[in-house]
Amino acid sequence: MLELLEEHRCFGGRQLRYQHFAPNIGLPMRFSIYLPPASRFSGAAVLYLAGLTCNDENFIIKAGAQAHAAQAGLVLIAPDTSPRGANLAGESESWDFGLGAGFYLDATQSPWRGHYRMESYLLEDLLPSLITEFSLDKKRIGIMGHSMGGHGALSLALRHPGVFKSLSAFSAICAPSLCPWGQKAFNGYLGPRTEALSSWLQHDSSALMQGQSSPPYPQGILLDFGLADPFLNKQLMPEHFETACNKVGQTLQLRRLAGYDHSYFFIQSFIADHIAHHRLQLD
Repeated sequence: MLELLEEHRCFGGRQLRYQHFAPNIGLPMRFSIYLPPASRFSGAAVLYLAGLTCNDENFIIKAGAQAHAAQAGLVLIAPDTSPRGANLAGESESWDFGLGAGFYLDATQSPWRGHYRMESYLLEDLLPSLITEFSLDKKRIGIMGHSMGGHGALSLALRHPGVFKSLSAFSAICAPSLCPWGQKAFNGYLGPRTEALSSWLQHDSSALMQGQSSPPYPQGILLDFGLADPFLNKQLMPEHFETACNKVGQTLQLRRLAGYDHSYFFIQSFIADHIAHHRLQLD
């Protein structure tokens, strides 16, 4: 059951925000969804995963994506970044782990494993519900994200290639098993590296790509990074994903853009390219 929280007219379409109970999370979850004008609706949709500290509203409010989605006839889906209301010990102690930092995986460690099941939530609760409720074409779903959400987009796309047909990301964490953000999250959610390395690598997009026997997205992947991003070298590490793509022959458009940082101003500047990328592959 979807509970409508907000509705706004936007570029001839509708910007909606809902709450629903998520069985895999065991709690209510919120998400935002943009529906293009009915005359342009095609059934194709793009799932956008936001970054650390964000919720379902950041992309919808800040990215300026609706104008382009309206023209392209694409539905935009923006879920939250973690469960809310679990009230776990340590959940709010740091900005890069716990609340607002679910890393789009299913935790296996206590106390997180009871509620922090974002991968199963997205694949088993949210998408099937929206496909039914809004008559989406399940064969024409793309995925993109930013930062932690870029990690989520890449890893989920590689773990579930039959679910997603197109893929792009901004400022993605490309090798989480090697960077401080990813190591902190993986250690907490999946267990210490020495005991759970294989689990870590199952959610590391560079390792996942390197393990492919053939290019999983033959029409190409689009990744954008700002050269003025303070997290580029220490946290994002796009060179690892680039090397993995080259190894398996995966077409990759990796743009390193001078002067741009990690903010939504960066996303605003190039969101039209990403919407066009998904529209082309989802047509």
